[in-house]
Amino acid sequence: MGNVRRVYAEKKADYAVAAKSLLSEIKSYLGIDTVTGVRVLIRYDVENISDETYQKALRTVFCEPPVDDLYEETFPYEGQVFSVEFLPGQFDQRADSAEQCIKLLREDEEAVVRTATTYVIEGDVSGEQMEAIKKHCINPVDSRETGMEKPDTLTDVYEEPADVMIFDGFIEKSEEDLKRLYDSLGLAMTFKDFLHIQNYFRGEEKRDPSVTEIRVLDTYWSDHCRHTTFSTELKNVTFADGYYRAPIEASYQDYLDNFKILYKDRDDKFVCLMDLALLAMKKLKAEGKLADQEESDEINACSIVVPVEVDGKTEEWLVNFKNETHNHPTEIEPFGGAATCLGGAIRDPLSGRTYVYQAMRVTGAADPTVSVKDTMEGKLPQKKLVREAAHGYSSYGNQIGLATGYVKEVYHPNYVAKRMEIGAVMGAAPRRAVQRLNSDPGDRIILLGGRTGRDGIGGATGSSKAHNTQSTEVCGAEVQKGNPPTERKIQRLFRREEVSYIIKKCNDFGAGGVSVAIGELADGLRVNLDKVPKKYAGLDGTELAISESQERMAVVVAPENVEQFLAYAAEENLEAVEVAIVTEEPRLVLEWRGKEIVNISRAFLNTNGAHQETDVYVEMPEREESYLKQMAVKGVAKALEAGDVKKAWLTTLSDLNVCSQKGLVEMFDGSIGAGSVYMPYGGRYQLTETQSMVAKLPVAEGKCDTVTMMAYGFDPYLSSWSPYHGAAYAIVESVARIVAAGGDYRKIRFTYQEYFRRMSEDPKRWSQPFAALLGAYSAQIALGLPSIGGKDSMSGTFNEIDVPPTLVSFAVDVAKEQDIITPELKKAGNALMFFYRHKDAYDLPDYGQIMKLYQLVHDMIQKKAIISAYVIDSYGFAAAVSKMAFGNKLGVSVEGRIPAKELFGNCIGSIVAEVPADMVDTVLEAAKASGLETDVRKAGEVTDDGTFSYNDMKISVDEALAAWTAPLEKVFPTRSSEDTKTVDTGLYEAKDIYVCKNRVAKPKVFIPVFPGTNCEYDSAKAFERAGAEPVVKVFKNMTAEDIRDSVDVFVKAIDDAQMIMFPGGFSAGDEPEGSAKFFATAFRNEKMKEAVMRLLNERDGLALGICNGFQALIKLGLVPYGEIRTQSADAPTLTYNTIGRHISKMVYTKVVSNKSPWLAQATLGATYCNPASHGEGRFVAPKECIEKLFAQGQVATQYVNEDGQPTMDEEWNVNGSYAAIEGITSPDGRVLGKMAHSERRGDSVAINIYGEQDVKIFESGVAYFR
Repeated sequence: MGNVRRVYAEKKADYAVAAKSLLSEIKSYLGIDTVTGVRVLIRYDVENISDETYQKALRTVFCEPPVDDLYEETFPYEGQVFSVEFLPGQFDQRADSAEQCIKLLREDEEAVVRTATTYVIEGDVSGEQMEAIKKHCINPVDSRETGMEKPDTLTDVYEEPADVMIFDGFIEKSEEDLKRLYDSLGLAMTFKDFLHIQNYFRGEEKRDPSVTEIRVLDTYWSDHCRHTTFSTELKNVTFADGYYRAPIEASYQDYLDNFKILYKDRDDKFVCLMDLALLAMKKLKAEGKLADQEESDEINACSIVVPVEVDGKTEEWLVNFKNETHNHPTEIEPFGGAATCLGGAIRDPLSGRTYVYQAMRVTGAADPTVSVKDTMEGKLPQKKLVREAAHGYSSYGNQIGLATGYVKEVYHPNYVAKRMEIGAVMGAAPRRAVQRLNSDPGDRIILLGGRTGRDGIGGATGSSKAHNTQSTEVCGAEVQKGNPPTERKIQRLFRREEVSYIIKKCNDFGAGGVSVAIGELADGLRVNLDKVPKKYAGLDGTELAISESQERMAVVVAPENVEQFLAYAAEENLEAVEVAIVTEEPRLVLEWRGKEIVNISRAFLNTNGAHQETDVYVEMPEREESYLKQMAVKGVAKALEAGDVKKAWLTTLSDLNVCSQKGLVEMFDGSIGAGSVYMPYGGRYQLTETQSMVAKLPVAEGKCDTVTMMAYGFDPYLSSWSPYHGAAYAIVESVARIVAAGGDYRKIRFTYQEYFRRMSEDPKRWSQPFAALLGAYSAQIALGLPSIGGKDSMSGTFNEIDVPPTLVSFAVDVAKEQDIITPELKKAGNALMFFYRHKDAYDLPDYGQIMKLYQLVHDMIQKKAIISAYVIDSYGFAAAVSKMAFGNKLGVSVEGRIPAKELFGNCIGSIVAEVPADMVDTVLEAAKASGLETDVRKAGEVTDDGTFSYNDMKISVDEALAAWTAPLEKVFPTRSSEDTKTVDTGLYEAKDIYVCKNRVAKPKVFIPVFPGTNCEYDSAKAFERAGAEPVVKVFKNMTAEDIRDSVDVFVKAIDDAQMIMFPGGFSAGDEPEGSAKFFATAFRNEKMKEAVMRLLNERDGLALGICNGFQALIKLGLVPYGEIRTQSADAPTLTYNTIGRHISKMVYTKVVSNKSPWLAQATLGATYCNPASHGEGRFVAPKECIEKLFAQGQVATQYVNEDGQPTMDEEWNVNGSYAAIEGITSPDGRVLGKMAHSERRGDSVAINIYGEQDVKIFESGVAYFR
């Protein structure tokens, strides 16, 4: 022990997806044609491991023999080689997972692992070209190049940190000297704040502050934490002259009038952006129009109280929603920044003890199709940015098990200044489970979840600064690193009502770390930083106080509940430590190494810094440049002038903001939780994109038909012309999208995302957010609908470039399953009806007419007179009807009397709807009764000829699809191969199907939960519904004793069960570099292995594995061999999808063998439709092995096309599996492994997908024992 060993693992040529992808990018993206080959190897350095454990780990942890080549110490190569490792202090999930797997092999060993990625570049490559390749592969914010030499030891030696420094003489410094100190510290606060601190310490504390105190105050008062820009007093507001001055100024006057009424007896209130954002809500609340808002001092997320029927009984539920941005972190480190954007969004409602069940992602970028050569200095290429950010966000959501119901990237050239990365989430919990209590003196604060490191230090202050070319090189520590398996454990813990109920208050560790997360929980606190769990030694008190390491919660519990809470956390394999006590005196005290390094009064903390003031000069949009009167797509107006409607149509479909983003959207798991009412793309061909997300309420037990809805609205081009109009129409568009899905607009609640350029002392810089918030204020008042939350980000500036003025409206509604309709066209012969929204003389929405229009649409949906609907945006009618038609490849005949320009004109907020032919008169009569007879008209008809026709113009659906899918295909590819061959393997009809000899009326099924498992709830529910009794146990591995205890618990659970089900997920994050390694390694434990074999061989038991569970079964050998054995090089396995990324979509699979008891109630030869969601689902095996599996009837299911034919076409065979194999069995059929999630089904789930979803696997498994 003690010697460092080195191992390289390299994918064999047929499976080297990453290497092939990099080679393609070097050639096409970097333009280096002389590279002839690329190799990518994963390098493991490992220490403190015995020879025996090392030999076991070689072929179970470090490599997978069927798909990997293994090299010890060194490897042969030709060409140039370099290796890349994470910077010190950055979380390495691969190394962490490898260490956890090794500990499973021998729990008393403490192996240390470090990883790197080694690249071999073959061919004639110059030094300059090699540097370009390295720059492409290495993001200096989180990684660095490392040499090939092996270190003597992996054990880091950390110097003992020095005591926290005191700023001697601080309170006596002259203003000039103080300014010099301020300039040297790189603070986010203003110098005015710094003077404020000096006055406080001189006048009240009568001592000099510590470094920690200055850093904590800088964090506490940062724009990110305390919204200082939004809280700046706006003193003198001046309006420029212009046509639109009248309505904008009138909105401000209305705000001032209501300000005086609502704050008539208060002198602490002043005009600021924050109040402008909140006043409409306050006014509507005073009028009784916000009765459903949850009243609480604990502000974790927007929260409304909703009456819900569960099994026919009404109970109250809390529905939470929250939006979060990580613009700055994602800009500099796209993967980590986007991942923790979602992680942060989840933690807000999660800290409010609601279960987060659906997410939306809305992002802003510059054109990602431009050449890498056009990248600005100090910036990452847009293509790399958008792809890595998508990988980061999707990786986090997919791992934690959160359905991403809607994904949209908005393109505008000015997002080159700084990317926009928004995550919005929905959460819910029974109201009975959540207490909202105050922290009382003597209460304890427990720190729960992840450990603390240097990642994320300065994140809050960093995101509050403007940036330039140089600053992006030095802010790597500001990027947080996510660990989704840990956050999943917190979700599991908080979902337990007995746990949630003893939490008095909770705060997540977002911006600011311990100082803010714990510091906000009570007025008086004493925090012991020595108790804060650390990722590694060497952290000083300041770092412990402000580190933003992720996946941590601060929980307030009464003293008598501490031990119980710690025990609950241990049950979920979570680290939890008591770190603070609530005190009587209102001061924040942080202790480190026995000394107080922070001791500040709550009153001073709550000043949020010096009072800031500014004037505002409101600029006016130019009437002649009105975006609302232009064609949104460049080239359309010219084509129409030439009379070429076809060119205008195809040009519109190929615009970046219209075209298909399917290759992006499919990275995100849209089906986890078995509650997504929509899949993101619907229709028989999954090509009609939805405009909202709808999910069933996550009721753990019982039947409930309540659904939640969320939709966004925003157009950066409209907002760039006029922030006031942009905000108004963003709100209208978000409302319209809820209405078009079947929601009732009268119940909508909003949350906004504001993202603007960096403010300065120039009054004109304040014009954009001021005007936008005025527009949002007016829309809320006019519609009578409040915004009850939001998030501001005020640092969208890079050098001289500003982001487009951004106010994104998120609309949320609650409805019933039966209210919801889907947007794809359904049937030829149905009419297309146009519901036109009006605007007034100032080009603003006519809110009165809009409310009547949306009420009409809602009523017609309720009466089944509208069966699909789509909101028209700035890109016009043609784009909307095309998208509606794509899903089922139907045609559209547009009324010839409609002027051509109306097909492409900007009518954002209007709706086009599909109406059955016999209901057209019903709709027209209802419109007339509502006074809308001129606003509702027939615009066309659905046809079955697969053609878009208008007068004598015709475009085939396939031609339109080609234009729509091409623009982003090279950025977000939807296929990697043109292979469309079919596979002819026939059906296998078994003469004898295994019969159970040990009958049980209600069989038990054991469902193990490992770090990264995320399908246990769906799986348990599916078995419960089928009549089984699920037993779910968590595998604990924090200590050697935990592992031994868990093995004993698992063995007993297996011995008591009739079935074992390996659920889906991302076992230890699908690391080290491969799926289900942790899962499989655990079951190689001799005791657990014997228990599984007893179940199968002695008790006629069954075993099922889906997705990650299938990956575990195949690595163990349970399929196809029926026994746990060492994986050989010629064994079948599951490897990376041919497209090289995660894929989430519905797949069609055919049952091709009836040998398995699991498929006894399925129909042989029938096709079923289930969600697939995986990155490693490609079934591969030698030809002889595949032939044998077919001959023995062990191939259970295959991927098929629309004709039910097994195929190699990636559109249907989504991962490129050999022989289109989706599922296989053991020789006698009692062990079944499959990739598609048959457990993710239910009433009103994936209603925009066509085909039978119920394979009756779970029912068949239960029936086998009866």
